[in-house]
Amino acid sequence: MKMKSFGRAAAILSVSTLALVGCGESNNPDAGGSDAEGGENGASSEVAGTLVGGGASSQEAAMTAWTDGFTSVAPDAQVNYASVGSGGGRDGFLGGEYDFAGSDAAMSDEEWESSQEVCGPEGAFHIPSYISPVAVAFNVEGIEDTLNLDADTIAAIFAGEVTSWDDEAIAEHNPDIELPATPISVVHRADDSGTTENFVDYLANASENWDYEVSGEWPSEIAAESAQQTSGVVGLTSETDGAITYADASQIGDLTTVAVQVGEEYVEYSPEAASQAVASSTPVEGQASNNMAYELDRNTEESGAYPVVLVSYHIFCNEYPDQETADLATAFGEYVISEDGQATAEGAAGNAPISDELRDGAMESLSAITVSE
Repeated sequence: MKMKSFGRAAAILSVSTLALVGCGESNNPDAGGSDAEGGENGASSEVAGTLVGGGASSQEAAMTAWTDGFTSVAPDAQVNYASVGSGGGRDGFLGGEYDFAGSDAAMSDEEWESSQEVCGPEGAFHIPSYISPVAVAFNVEGIEDTLNLDADTIAAIFAGEVTSWDDEAIAEHNPDIELPATPISVVHRADDSGTTENFVDYLANASENWDYEVSGEWPSEIAAESAQQTSGVVGLTSETDGAITYADASQIGDLTTVAVQVGEEYVEYSPEAASQAVASSTPVEGQASNNMAYELDRNTEESGAYPVVLVSYHIFCNEYPDQETADLATAFGEYVISEDGQATAEGAAGNAPISDELRDGAMESLSAITVSE
């Protein structure tokens, strides 16, 4: 039976704001430095100390830009980030190793309940750090053009049911391309990955050819090649003729990509197409009162939308044990979602900047961070 998931794979976006402003103003008056409208840099030059995070390797390029940019506006502050994968980031955050986590999938209800042990009664919350397409990328000698594929064919390829690049299932979508008889080699993430979870969520919800549970771990029943983190799968695919993988589009390098069928058209990935897919999705309830979430619509038929998309999150505590960490977390979060932070990440990673509406909501969410009594 096909398993569907709308929990961890749901992206973030809806916010409850009424109870937040008073909490932020009374309990955390010095955190950050921007107003609720979201200023240009979003950070205070007065914060100091080191904030430690870990998580999604897909955020690596953007995170380098964010940490450098944050230090430029808060010279006495430093952010250290370990690219250990979304699952590793959430585990480290829940274990107290990290002050925040970067994740391409939201926490499950069980993870959020565990967060109450380290983050106080309201637990952890998510804010959107960026929107990004997940590229279906391949390396096949003789194919230099983008291939058109529908969800059923993509699922059949990754399930190991379509095994040659000249298979009729591929050819019928690409009548003008001469396809070689090269064997297909599927490459997937070996680590627990939010990118995997979002990709598999797309396959499970958009295709009848995917009968596996939605998870950040690749189905063990499928025999395929694997590599650690985004750089690993891109590197292995680049070295292997006939290989296909999935990865954050900002990091696929010179690999050729797939245009995904949406309705009657084929849509290539782009930041704008990814953002459009998120905009057509449905907000869902979060766990904490200041959590933000969307249930991504993988079956959208909206023209120009690219449904193989992820919303990458930063996960923070609602309560930190000391004022310095609370101030740093708030200020860094504000910088990431500020106009300057989003533009910096767009230049480094090619992501779609969040909307002004999302920025305002995220600022309200961050204002609720306080110090444990």
